[in-house]
Amino acid sequence: MEYQLITLANGMRIVFKEANLPVAHACVVINVGARDEPEGKAGLAHFIEHLVFKKTARRSTSQILNCLEVVGADLNAYTTKEYTCLHASFLNEHLSRTLDLFEDILFHSEFPENELKKEKGVIQDEIASYKDSPEDAIVDDFEDLLFKNHPLGNNILGTTDSLKSFTKGDIQTFIKENYLPENMVIGITANKSLSKIKKLCEKYFGHLESSALQPKRIVPVKNSPIHIIEKKPISQAHYILGAPAYDIHHSLKTPLLLTNNVLGGMGMSSRLNMEIREKHGIAYTVESNYSPLTDTGILTIYFGTENDKIEKAKSILFRELKKIRDVKLGPIQLLQAKRKYIGQIALGEENRMSLIIALAKNVIDHGYAESLEQIFTKINNVSAEQIQEVAQEILSSENMSSLVFSPEED
Repeated sequence: MEYQLITLANGMRIVFKEANLPVAHACVVINVGARDEPEGKAGLAHFIEHLVFKKTARRSTSQILNCLEVVGADLNAYTTKEYTCLHASFLNEHLSRTLDLFEDILFHSEFPENELKKEKGVIQDEIASYKDSPEDAIVDDFEDLLFKNHPLGNNILGTTDSLKSFTKGDIQTFIKENYLPENMVIGITANKSLSKIKKLCEKYFGHLESSALQPKRIVPVKNSPIHIIEKKPISQAHYILGAPAYDIHHSLKTPLLLTNNVLGGMGMSSRLNMEIREKHGIAYTVESNYSPLTDTGILTIYFGTENDKIEKAKSILFRELKKIRDVKLGPIQLLQAKRKYIGQIALGEENRMSLIIALAKNVIDHGYAESLEQIFTKINNVSAEQIQEVAQEILSSENMSSLVFSPEED
């Protein structure tokens, strides 16, 4: 069985995958993230994600944290540019307890002033820690470069100044405008019947009122490519190259996903890893990533190396980009690329929490969740011509921007 979809009367959707296993997983994915924050309030979505664990009308902070931990369960959350996700793993018998906690912290948090102040300090430390990690910071700085003057360029953590500005009113308004039942999907994989799942979700979420309010996103305008070098107090050079790419609905999304995987995606046998790391030994980490979003996408290529080796690494990178643009994959190369990518996706399904979150996001993005067979069919239908087409469009030198973190000279 792949999955089943339930829609409550208030518009909230539940995607369910039955699993005859002792451990269950559940998530709530909300269609709101860093790009949806009001101007000057960068980091607000992430701040709220932290605060929902603090205090509700009927639970103290310690009661929230202990609610699932006392039965050996795991509870966590994260925020991205477009989503906020709350998730838990637990024994099947604790599904009701988990859904009760989800409803309580998402809709009955009280946000006391002392907790706001305390959590601002915690996130300030998180921002400082992030800045001390150039391989992470360069990705955020690059997205800010790519989407200048657009919310997609905002750092998910926010800034020191924006963090200071958050008020209880900001939080309550943001939740009221975005934490809507039709803007949320619950994902569950458990050893339960569909009727039991529906009954529990009706019990805990059926009372929520739907809203005519439909949050709208600002479509980013494509900026001209830009190339920047920044001096930093670091010992290694960090380089990122990238460009806006296809959105989640684009007909060439799957060919670009496959192209990215061939170039520098998962695994050690990607072209960039084999050339830059294995053959020449001039970088420890070499990777490319493609993230399709609602109305755009982001493709980036990153490596870190010694400062005196960065030009050589760049020359190899641009040679490989030219090769994938100019030379079509042969039939055997194409078949191997498809088999590798399909195998990686199939193995990923073993992580059932990741799977149920992915299904929930699919429902938000498309209104349904694709089965593995549908995904594999799309990959198998990709042609060598399509790979060359997306490489020529997205991976052209004229289309791409770059950012370098270069060590300061002694």
